[in-house]
Amino acid sequence: MLGRFLEVGIATQDIRASVEFYERLGFTQARTGDVWTHPYGVLTDGRVCLGLHQTRLDSPALTFVRPGIAGHLGALERAGIELTTAEVGVELFNQVGFHDPAGQAVRLLEARTFSPPDRSALETSRCGEFGWLSLPAADFDAVRGFWERLGLLCAGEDTQPFDRMSLAGGGLELAWHRPGFSAQPLLTFHAADMPARIARLRELGIGPLRPPPRGLDPEANAVLAAPEGSALLLYQDGRECSLEVQRS
Repeated sequence: MLGRFLEVGIATQDIRASVEFYERLGFTQARTGDVWTHPYGVLTDGRVCLGLHQTRLDSPALTFVRPGIAGHLGALERAGIELTTAEVGVELFNQVGFHDPAGQAVRLLEARTFSPPDRSALETSRCGEFGWLSLPAADFDAVRGFWERLGLLCAGEDTQPFDRMSLAGGGLELAWHRPGFSAQPLLTFHAADMPARIARLRELGIGPLRPPPRGLDPEANAVLAAPEGSALLLYQDGRECSLEVQRS
């Protein structure tokens, strides 16, 4: 239904600052095409691709490639999708957009906007290994039903490293958390040696680094703020990342 996942689209007012930030973390640039007229760059750690757009964008936008969009509109309508944008035509780069019940933006594009990066998923960044994009949602049932109609599979709910519901499909791994845990989306990264990684980021002056959401041990976890406002949750993998309430 959705096609293949392409990128997490992120709006930035200063693409140079954002690119340099992710490069310092160990991300590499992918070769982009000339589809977009605004400044555009793609940074990847081999597991996730972040599309940086210096333009107005409902951000972050889950972006998929779905060839033949014009002939796919009926299927989206039958699935109960209400399009917020639809640019379809012979002389246009076809794309449509909509939102899930929690307000998360989704975009379907006719074709790729960058070349597949030549980087192994085993080559991690300074942040550790990317896990998933976690999004705030008050109603898990509504979100699950919406995304399952679009072809994602629910992997169930978990309490580690925080209460969340996970879904996956089309090359994308997503999770939803309660807004009380974090009101903003979180790009999650994990590593067994996360405290040492966080210390190294401080030594290099990469930040700012903020305390993690309430409940996660601030001595082993942190939130790294990107220049454009994205939040990267850095959490310690393994038993050491257990919630503080379980250790008290």
